[in-house]
Amino acid sequence: MTTNITSAQLDAAADLLDEVLRFQFPADSVVSGFFRKNRNAGARDRAFIAEAVYGVLRNLRQLRAVVGESTRARKLVLAWLLRVEGLSQRQLAPLLSRGEAEWVGELKASSYQPVSLGERTNLPDWLAERLLAQSDETRVMALASALNRPALLDLRVNPLKIERDAALERLLANGITAQPTPYSPLGIRVDARTALQRHPLFTDGSIEVQDEGSQLLGLLLAPRRSEMVADFCAGAGGKTLLLGALMRSTGRLYAFDVSEKRLQKAKPRLARAGLSNVHPVTIDHENDARIKRLAGKMDRVLVDAPCSGFGTLRRNPDLKWRQTEAALAALTQKQASILAAAARLVKPGGRLVYATCSLLREENDGIVDAFLAAQPQFRPVAAEEILKQAGVALETGERLHLDPLRHNTDGFFAAAFERTA
Repeated sequence: MTTNITSAQLDAAADLLDEVLRFQFPADSVVSGFFRKNRNAGARDRAFIAEAVYGVLRNLRQLRAVVGESTRARKLVLAWLLRVEGLSQRQLAPLLSRGEAEWVGELKASSYQPVSLGERTNLPDWLAERLLAQSDETRVMALASALNRPALLDLRVNPLKIERDAALERLLANGITAQPTPYSPLGIRVDARTALQRHPLFTDGSIEVQDEGSQLLGLLLAPRRSEMVADFCAGAGGKTLLLGALMRSTGRLYAFDVSEKRLQKAKPRLARAGLSNVHPVTIDHENDARIKRLAGKMDRVLVDAPCSGFGTLRRNPDLKWRQTEAALAALTQKQASILAAAARLVKPGGRLVYATCSLLREENDGIVDAFLAAQPQFRPVAAEEILKQAGVALETGERLHLDPLRHNTDGFFAAAFERTA
Protein backbone atom coordinates (compact mmCIF):
# COMPACT_ATOMS: atom_id res chain seq x y z
CA MET A 1 0.00 0.00 0.00
CA THR A 2 1.46 3.34 -1.04
CA THR A 3 1.35 6.16 1.50
CA ASN A 4 1.31 8.83 -1.24
CA ILE A 5 -2.47 8.98 -1.51
CA THR A 6 -4.04 11.99 -3.20
CA SER A 7 -7.33 13.66 -2.35
CA ALA A 8 -8.62 12.74 -5.81
CA GLN A 9 -7.85 9.06 -5.20
CA LEU A 10 -9.59 9.12 -1.82
CA ASP A 11 -12.64 10.87 -3.29
CA ALA A 12 -12.86 8.39 -6.17
CA ALA A 13 -12.51 5.38 -3.84
CA ALA A 14 -15.29 6.75 -1.63
CA ASP A 15 -17.58 7.38 -4.62
CA LEU A 16 -17.03 3.88 -5.99
CA LEU A 17 -17.43 2.25 -2.57
CA ASP A 18 -20.71 4.10 -2.05
CA GLU A 19 -22.01 2.56 -5.29
CA VAL A 20 -20.69 -0.92 -4.46
CA LEU A 21 -22.25 -0.91 -0.97
CA ARG A 22 -25.72 -0.66 -2.46
CA PHE A 23 -25.17 -4.35 -3.36
CA GLN A 24 -27.42 -4.10 -6.40
CA PHE A 25 -24.79 -5.64 -8.67
CA PRO A 26 -21.62 -7.72 -8.20
CA ALA A 27 -18.69 -5.59 -7.05
CA ASP A 28 -16.43 -6.60 -9.95
CA SER A 29 -18.98 -5.39 -12.52
CA VAL A 30 -19.49 -2.10 -10.64
CA VAL A 31 -15.72 -1.55 -10.44
CA SER A 32 -15.28 -2.35 -14.14
CA GLY A 33 -18.08 0.05 -15.06
CA PHE A 34 -16.54 2.80 -12.92
CA PHE A 35 -13.18 2.51 -14.67
CA ARG A 36 -14.83 2.44 -18.10
CA LYS A 37 -16.45 5.79 -17.22
CA ASN A 38 -13.16 7.13 -15.84
CA ARG A 39 -10.72 6.11 -18.56
CA ASN A 40 -8.31 8.89 -17.66
CA ALA A 41 -7.51 7.31 -14.29
CA GLY A 42 -3.87 6.21 -14.27
CA ALA A 43 -2.59 2.78 -13.27
CA ARG A 44 -1.63 3.98 -9.80
CA ASP A 45 -5.02 5.60 -9.29
CA ARG A 46 -6.84 2.45 -10.38
CA ALA A 47 -4.71 0.27 -8.12
CA PHE A 48 -5.44 2.35 -5.01
CA ILE A 49 -9.15 2.78 -5.76
CA ALA A 50 -9.73 -0.95 -6.34
CA GLU A 51 -7.59 -1.96 -3.37
CA ALA A 52 -9.48 0.42 -1.08
CA VAL A 53 -12.91 -0.80 -2.19
CA TYR A 54 -12.04 -4.48 -1.87
CA GLY A 55 -10.18 -3.85 1.38
CA VAL A 56 -13.29 -2.32 2.94
CA LEU A 57 -15.48 -5.15 1.62
CA ARG A 58 -13.18 -7.76 3.14
CA ASN A 59 -13.22 -6.06 6.54
CA LEU A 60 -16.69 -4.51 6.47
CA ARG A 61 -18.03 -6.31 9.55
CA GLN A 62 -15.25 -5.06 11.83
CA LEU A 63 -15.06 -1.60 10.25
CA ARG A 64 -18.77 -1.01 10.78
CA ALA A 65 -18.50 -2.27 14.34
CA VAL A 66 -15.85 0.39 14.94
CA VAL A 67 -17.34 3.37 13.10
CA GLY A 68 -21.07 2.59 13.05
CA GLU A 69 -23.46 0.88 10.64
CA SER A 70 -24.60 4.09 8.94
CA THR A 71 -21.15 5.63 8.45
CA ARG A 72 -20.58 7.01 4.96
CA ALA A 73 -18.22 5.40 2.47
CA ARG A 74 -15.48 8.03 2.82
CA LYS A 75 -15.10 7.38 6.54
CA LEU A 76 -15.07 3.62 5.92
CA VAL A 77 -12.11 4.09 3.55
CA LEU A 78 -10.34 6.25 6.15
CA ALA A 79 -11.02 3.65 8.85
CA TRP A 80 -9.61 0.93 6.58
CA LEU A 81 -6.46 2.97 5.96
CA LEU A 82 -6.03 3.58 9.67
CA ARG A 83 -7.14 0.28 11.21
CA VAL A 84 -6.28 -2.31 8.57
CA GLU A 85 -3.47 -0.78 6.51
CA GLY A 86 -1.82 0.84 9.54
CA LEU A 87 -1.38 4.37 8.20
CA SER A 88 -0.76 6.99 10.87
CA GLN A 89 -2.88 10.05 11.60
CA ARG A 90 0.01 12.19 10.39
CA GLN A 91 0.13 10.38 7.03
CA LEU A 92 -3.60 10.93 6.56
CA ALA A 93 -3.57 14.58 7.70
CA PRO A 94 -3.18 16.18 4.22
CA LEU A 95 -6.36 14.41 3.08
CA LEU A 96 -8.58 15.44 6.00
CA SER A 97 -10.89 18.30 6.75
CA ARG A 98 -10.81 19.71 10.28
CA GLY A 99 -13.85 17.65 11.29
CA GLU A 100 -12.35 14.50 9.77
CA ALA A 101 -9.04 15.10 11.56
CA GLU A 102 -10.85 15.20 14.90
CA TRP A 103 -12.83 12.07 13.99
CA VAL A 104 -9.67 10.21 12.96
CA GLY A 105 -8.01 11.22 16.23
CA GLU A 106 -10.93 9.79 18.20
CA LEU A 107 -10.90 6.64 16.07
CA LYS A 108 -7.16 6.20 16.61
CA ALA A 109 -7.61 6.51 20.39
CA SER A 110 -10.59 4.13 20.58
CA SER A 111 -10.24 0.43 21.31
CA TYR A 112 -12.22 -2.37 19.73
CA GLN A 113 -12.22 -6.06 20.50
CA PRO A 114 -14.40 -8.27 18.24
CA VAL A 115 -16.61 -10.53 20.33
CA SER A 116 -18.78 -12.81 18.20
CA LEU A 117 -17.38 -15.37 15.76
CA GLY A 118 -18.95 -13.37 12.92
CA GLU A 119 -17.06 -10.23 13.95
CA ARG A 120 -13.80 -12.08 14.44
CA THR A 121 -14.03 -13.71 11.02
CA ASN A 122 -15.49 -10.69 9.17
CA LEU A 123 -18.43 -12.85 8.11
CA PRO A 124 -22.20 -12.61 8.61
CA ASP A 125 -23.26 -14.54 11.72
CA TRP A 126 -25.29 -17.10 9.78
CA LEU A 127 -22.35 -17.99 7.53
CA ALA A 128 -19.85 -18.16 10.41
CA GLU A 129 -22.22 -20.48 12.28
CA ARG A 130 -22.58 -22.78 9.26
CA LEU A 131 -18.82 -23.08 8.89
CA LEU A 132 -18.48 -23.75 12.62
CA ALA A 133 -21.03 -26.57 12.34
CA GLN A 134 -18.70 -28.22 9.79
CA SER A 135 -15.45 -27.76 11.70
CA ASP A 136 -13.90 -26.38 14.89
CA GLU A 137 -13.42 -22.74 15.78
CA THR A 138 -9.65 -22.73 15.25
CA ARG A 139 -10.01 -23.97 11.69
CA VAL A 140 -12.90 -21.59 10.95
CA MET A 141 -10.76 -18.66 12.09
CA ALA A 142 -7.83 -19.81 9.94
CA LEU A 143 -10.07 -20.46 6.92
CA ALA A 144 -11.74 -17.04 7.26
CA SER A 145 -8.31 -15.40 7.40
CA ALA A 146 -7.28 -17.21 4.19
CA LEU A 147 -10.53 -16.19 2.48
CA ASN A 148 -9.91 -12.57 3.49
CA ARG A 149 -6.55 -12.35 1.71
CA PRO A 150 -6.39 -11.32 -1.96
CA ALA A 151 -5.71 -14.21 -4.32
CA LEU A 152 -2.84 -14.49 -6.75
CA LEU A 153 -3.70 -14.86 -10.44
CA ASP A 154 -3.78 -18.37 -11.89
CA LEU A 155 -3.35 -19.02 -15.60
CA ARG A 156 -3.92 -22.18 -17.61
CA VAL A 157 -1.99 -23.08 -20.73
CA ASN A 158 -3.91 -24.21 -23.78
CA PRO A 159 -2.43 -27.67 -24.54
CA LEU A 160 -3.44 -27.27 -28.18
CA LYS A 161 -1.01 -24.38 -28.53
CA ILE A 162 1.80 -24.51 -25.96
CA GLU A 163 3.48 -26.56 -23.24
CA ARG A 164 3.57 -25.15 -19.73
CA ASP A 165 7.37 -24.97 -19.58
CA ALA A 166 7.48 -22.99 -22.82
CA ALA A 167 4.82 -20.56 -21.55
CA LEU A 168 6.71 -20.11 -18.28
CA GLU A 169 9.90 -19.37 -20.19
CA ARG A 170 8.14 -16.73 -22.29
CA LEU A 171 6.57 -15.03 -19.26
CA LEU A 172 9.83 -14.99 -17.31
CA ALA A 173 11.65 -13.58 -20.34
CA ASN A 174 9.11 -10.74 -20.37
CA GLY A 175 9.92 -9.89 -16.76
CA ILE A 176 6.76 -11.48 -15.32
CA THR A 177 7.28 -13.39 -12.09
CA ALA A 178 5.63 -16.75 -12.70
CA GLN A 179 5.74 -20.24 -11.25
CA PRO A 180 4.03 -23.56 -11.95
CA THR A 181 0.95 -24.31 -9.86
CA PRO A 182 1.55 -27.17 -7.39
CA TYR A 183 -1.35 -29.41 -8.48
CA SER A 184 -2.57 -28.68 -11.99
CA PRO A 185 -0.03 -29.71 -14.67
CA LEU A 186 -1.47 -26.95 -16.88
CA GLY A 187 -1.36 -24.09 -14.36
CA ILE A 188 0.87 -21.04 -13.90
CA ARG A 189 0.65 -18.59 -10.98
CA VAL A 190 1.50 -14.89 -11.32
CA ASP A 191 0.97 -11.73 -9.29
CA ALA A 192 -2.67 -10.58 -9.25
CA ARG A 193 -1.69 -7.18 -10.67
CA THR A 194 0.01 -8.66 -13.74
CA ALA A 195 -1.37 -7.07 -16.93
CA LEU A 196 -1.94 -9.82 -19.46
CA GLN A 197 -4.73 -8.56 -21.73
CA ARG A 198 -2.28 -7.53 -24.43
CA HIS A 199 0.36 -10.17 -23.90
CA PRO A 200 0.92 -12.25 -27.06
CA LEU A 201 0.33 -15.51 -25.17
CA PHE A 202 -3.09 -14.26 -24.10
CA THR A 203 -4.12 -12.69 -27.40
CA ASP A 204 -3.24 -15.82 -29.39
CA GLY A 205 -5.13 -18.14 -27.00
CA SER A 206 -2.07 -19.88 -25.57
CA ILE A 207 -3.02 -18.95 -21.99
CA GLU A 208 -6.29 -18.21 -20.18
CA VAL A 209 -7.11 -16.97 -16.69
CA GLN A 210 -8.45 -19.89 -14.62
CA ASP A 211 -8.06 -20.72 -10.94
CA GLU A 212 -6.08 -23.87 -10.29
CA GLY A 213 -9.03 -25.46 -8.50
CA SER A 214 -11.23 -24.89 -11.52
CA GLN A 215 -8.60 -26.52 -13.73
CA LEU A 216 -8.76 -29.67 -11.60
CA LEU A 217 -12.50 -29.98 -12.31
CA GLY A 218 -11.74 -30.39 -16.02
CA LEU A 219 -9.09 -33.00 -15.26
CA LEU A 220 -11.63 -34.80 -13.07
CA LEU A 221 -14.10 -35.07 -15.94
CA ALA A 222 -11.16 -36.16 -18.17
CA PRO A 223 -12.90 -36.01 -21.58
CA ARG A 224 -11.26 -37.87 -24.44
CA ARG A 225 -10.94 -37.39 -28.17
CA SER A 226 -14.09 -37.92 -30.25
CA GLU A 227 -16.44 -38.23 -27.26
CA MET A 228 -19.80 -36.51 -26.75
CA VAL A 229 -19.48 -34.23 -23.74
CA ALA A 230 -21.68 -31.63 -22.05
CA ASP A 231 -20.72 -28.66 -19.92
CA PHE A 232 -24.14 -28.30 -18.33
CA CYS A 233 -23.75 -24.83 -16.75
CA ALA A 234 -21.15 -23.37 -19.10
CA GLY A 235 -21.44 -19.68 -18.24
CA ALA A 236 -18.78 -17.64 -20.04
CA GLY A 237 -16.91 -20.80 -21.00
CA GLY A 238 -13.90 -20.99 -18.67
CA LYS A 239 -14.18 -24.74 -18.13
CA THR A 240 -15.55 -25.33 -21.63
CA LEU A 241 -12.24 -24.05 -23.03
CA LEU A 242 -10.31 -26.61 -21.00
CA LEU A 243 -12.65 -29.49 -21.87
CA GLY A 244 -12.44 -28.68 -25.59
CA ALA A 245 -8.65 -28.59 -25.46
CA LEU A 246 -8.48 -31.89 -23.57
CA MET A 247 -10.62 -33.36 -26.37
CA ARG A 248 -8.07 -31.96 -28.86
CA SER A 249 -10.92 -30.05 -30.54
CA THR A 250 -12.50 -33.32 -31.69
CA GLY A 251 -15.84 -34.94 -30.85
CA ARG A 252 -18.79 -32.80 -29.83
CA LEU A 253 -18.86 -30.55 -26.75
CA TYR A 254 -22.17 -28.98 -25.82
CA ALA A 255 -22.02 -25.78 -23.77
CA PHE A 256 -25.43 -25.33 -22.14
CA ASP A 257 -26.49 -22.23 -20.23
CA VAL A 258 -29.67 -20.30 -19.48
CA SER A 259 -27.93 -17.00 -20.31
CA GLU A 260 -27.45 -16.27 -24.00
CA LYS A 261 -25.36 -13.23 -23.01
CA ARG A 262 -22.85 -15.39 -21.12
CA LEU A 263 -22.57 -17.84 -24.01
CA GLN A 264 -22.02 -14.96 -26.44
CA LYS A 265 -19.11 -13.81 -24.28
CA ALA A 266 -17.59 -17.27 -24.65
CA LYS A 267 -17.50 -17.19 -28.45
CA PRO A 268 -14.42 -14.94 -28.94
CA ARG A 269 -12.59 -16.95 -26.27
CA LEU A 270 -13.40 -20.19 -28.09
CA ALA A 271 -12.15 -18.74 -31.38
CA ARG A 272 -8.97 -17.47 -29.75
CA ALA A 273 -8.35 -20.91 -28.26
CA GLY A 274 -8.66 -22.58 -31.67
CA LEU A 275 -11.63 -24.78 -30.71
CA SER A 276 -14.06 -25.98 -33.37
CA ASN A 277 -15.82 -28.75 -31.41
CA VAL A 278 -17.89 -26.55 -29.07
CA HIS A 279 -21.63 -26.08 -29.64
CA PRO A 280 -23.14 -23.37 -27.41
CA VAL A 281 -26.84 -23.94 -26.68
CA THR A 282 -29.06 -21.49 -24.78
CA ILE A 283 -31.69 -23.34 -22.73
CA ASP A 284 -34.73 -22.10 -20.82
CA HIS A 285 -34.17 -24.37 -17.81
CA GLU A 286 -32.56 -27.67 -16.85
CA ASN A 287 -35.49 -29.69 -18.26
CA ASP A 288 -35.47 -27.96 -21.64
CA ALA A 289 -36.55 -30.15 -24.59
CA ARG A 290 -33.18 -29.52 -26.26
CA ILE A 291 -31.57 -31.36 -23.37
CA LYS A 292 -34.11 -34.18 -23.19
CA ARG A 293 -33.36 -35.08 -26.82
CA LEU A 294 -29.82 -35.97 -25.79
CA ALA A 295 -30.79 -38.32 -22.96
CA GLY A 296 -28.43 -41.28 -22.59
CA LYS A 297 -26.05 -40.09 -25.31
CA MET A 298 -23.25 -38.33 -23.41
CA ASP A 299 -19.92 -39.92 -22.55
CA ARG A 300 -19.24 -37.24 -19.93
CA VAL A 301 -21.21 -34.44 -18.29
CA LEU A 302 -19.87 -31.67 -16.07
CA VAL A 303 -22.31 -29.90 -13.74
CA ASP A 304 -20.60 -26.81 -12.34
CA ALA A 305 -23.77 -25.84 -10.51
CA PRO A 306 -24.86 -22.30 -9.64
CA CYS A 307 -23.95 -21.83 -5.99
CA SER A 308 -23.34 -19.34 -3.19
CA GLY A 309 -19.79 -18.77 -4.45
CA PHE A 310 -18.40 -18.62 -0.90
CA GLY A 311 -15.28 -20.46 -2.06
CA THR A 312 -14.35 -17.39 -4.14
CA LEU A 313 -14.42 -14.77 -1.35
CA ARG A 314 -10.74 -13.97 -1.96
CA ARG A 315 -11.77 -12.55 -5.35
CA ASN A 316 -15.42 -11.66 -4.62
CA PRO A 317 -15.64 -10.46 -1.00
CA ASP A 318 -18.99 -8.75 -1.63
CA LEU A 319 -20.66 -12.17 -1.90
CA LYS A 320 -20.64 -12.63 1.87
CA TRP A 321 -22.76 -9.49 2.21
CA ARG A 322 -24.97 -10.06 -0.85
CA GLN A 323 -25.95 -13.69 -0.23
CA THR A 324 -28.72 -14.58 2.23
CA GLU A 325 -29.94 -17.70 4.01
CA ALA A 326 -33.15 -17.59 1.97
CA ALA A 327 -31.19 -17.46 -1.29
CA LEU A 328 -29.07 -20.39 -0.13
CA ALA A 329 -32.17 -22.52 0.50
CA ALA A 330 -33.42 -21.78 -3.01
CA LEU A 331 -29.99 -22.58 -4.46
CA THR A 332 -29.82 -26.06 -2.93
CA GLN A 333 -33.20 -26.92 -4.46
CA LYS A 334 -31.96 -25.72 -7.84
CA GLN A 335 -28.69 -27.64 -7.51
CA ALA A 336 -30.51 -30.92 -6.84
CA SER A 337 -32.82 -30.33 -9.81
CA ILE A 338 -29.96 -29.48 -12.17
CA LEU A 339 -27.92 -32.54 -11.14
CA ALA A 340 -30.90 -34.86 -11.66
CA ALA A 341 -31.56 -33.38 -15.12
CA ALA A 342 -27.91 -33.58 -16.17
CA ALA A 343 -27.67 -37.19 -15.00
CA ARG A 344 -30.24 -38.20 -17.60
CA LEU A 345 -27.79 -37.28 -20.35
CA VAL A 346 -25.13 -39.78 -19.25
CA LYS A 347 -24.98 -43.06 -21.13
CA PRO A 348 -24.15 -46.37 -19.38
CA GLY A 349 -20.45 -46.40 -18.54
CA GLY A 350 -20.31 -42.61 -18.82
CA ARG A 351 -19.00 -40.17 -16.22
CA LEU A 352 -20.86 -37.40 -14.38
CA VAL A 353 -19.10 -34.72 -12.27
CA TYR A 354 -20.95 -32.43 -9.87
CA ALA A 355 -19.03 -29.36 -8.72
CA THR A 356 -19.48 -26.05 -6.91
CA CYS A 357 -17.28 -23.18 -5.77
CA SER A 358 -18.90 -23.33 -2.33
CA LEU A 359 -17.55 -24.41 1.05
CA LEU A 360 -20.93 -25.31 2.54
CA ARG A 361 -21.93 -28.91 3.17
CA GLU A 362 -25.55 -28.42 2.10
CA GLU A 363 -24.43 -27.35 -1.40
CA ASN A 364 -21.82 -30.09 -1.66
CA ASP A 365 -21.92 -33.41 0.20
CA GLY A 366 -25.60 -32.89 1.03
CA ILE A 367 -26.56 -32.67 -2.65
CA VAL A 368 -24.37 -35.65 -3.58
CA ASP A 369 -25.63 -37.89 -0.76
CA ALA A 370 -29.25 -37.22 -1.73
CA PHE A 371 -28.46 -37.83 -5.42
CA LEU A 372 -26.82 -41.20 -4.77
CA ALA A 373 -29.73 -42.27 -2.57
CA ALA A 374 -32.21 -41.42 -5.33
CA GLN A 375 -30.14 -42.63 -8.31
CA PRO A 376 -28.89 -46.20 -7.69
CA GLN A 377 -27.74 -46.46 -11.32
CA PHE A 378 -24.83 -44.16 -10.46
CA ARG A 379 -21.84 -45.21 -8.40
CA PRO A 380 -19.20 -42.89 -6.92
CA VAL A 381 -15.71 -42.83 -8.43
CA ALA A 382 -12.79 -41.71 -6.26
CA ALA A 383 -11.61 -38.24 -7.28
CA GLU A 384 -8.13 -38.94 -5.95
CA GLU A 385 -7.69 -41.90 -8.31
CA ILE A 386 -8.91 -40.00 -11.38
CA LEU A 387 -6.59 -37.07 -10.64
CA LYS A 388 -3.67 -39.42 -10.05
CA GLN A 389 -4.12 -40.72 -13.61
CA ALA A 390 -3.82 -37.10 -14.81
CA GLY A 391 -0.55 -36.66 -12.92
CA VAL A 392 -2.09 -34.72 -10.03
CA ALA A 393 -0.69 -35.74 -6.63
CA LEU A 394 -3.43 -34.66 -4.24
CA GLU A 395 -4.77 -36.58 -1.26
CA THR A 396 -8.48 -35.94 -1.53
CA GLY A 397 -10.21 -39.28 -1.07
CA GLU A 398 -13.49 -40.00 -2.80
CA ARG A 399 -14.64 -36.37 -3.11
CA LEU A 400 -12.59 -33.31 -3.94
CA HIS A 401 -12.56 -30.57 -1.27
CA LEU A 402 -10.29 -27.60 -2.01
CA ASP A 403 -9.89 -24.40 -0.02
CA PRO A 404 -7.45 -21.46 0.16
CA LEU A 405 -6.16 -22.47 3.60
CA ARG A 406 -4.90 -25.93 2.65
CA HIS A 407 -4.41 -25.65 -1.11
CA ASN A 408 -4.07 -21.91 -1.90
CA THR A 409 -6.85 -22.27 -4.47
CA ASP A 410 -10.39 -20.96 -4.41
CA GLY A 411 -12.79 -23.17 -2.49
CA PHE A 412 -14.09 -25.96 -4.73
CA PHE A 413 -16.01 -29.17 -4.24
CA ALA A 414 -16.45 -31.98 -6.75
CA ALA A 415 -17.74 -35.54 -6.83
CA ALA A 416 -17.48 -37.97 -9.75
CA PHE A 417 -19.93 -40.74 -10.64
CA GLU A 418 -20.15 -43.48 -13.24
CA ARG A 419 -23.44 -44.69 -14.67
CA THR A 420 -23.61 -48.44 -14.42
CA ALA A 421 -24.82 -50.56 -17.29
